[in-house]
Amino acid sequence: MNIGMLWLDADQIRPFDEKVTRAAEYYREKYGRAPEVCYVNTAMLTEETSVGRIEVKPIKSVQRHHFWIGMKT
Repeated sequence: MNIGMLWLDADQIRPFDEKVTRAAEYYREKYGRAPEVCYVNTAMLTEETSVGRIEVKPIKSVQRHHFWIGMKT
């Protein structure tokens, strides 16, 4: 991903899908387009999934509780 935004959500109660959705809503408001992909730490997610139209992928280089969200290209 070349273009993206880093989002922090360390809330222990909020469900994972809601965290991704909140990050995506903020991204859409700020940049005027919907994000396509979100990278999270492997401790938060062990295999690829999707939340709505957003592909969510685990990666070691993203810190826990952070969501690196943006466009694929």
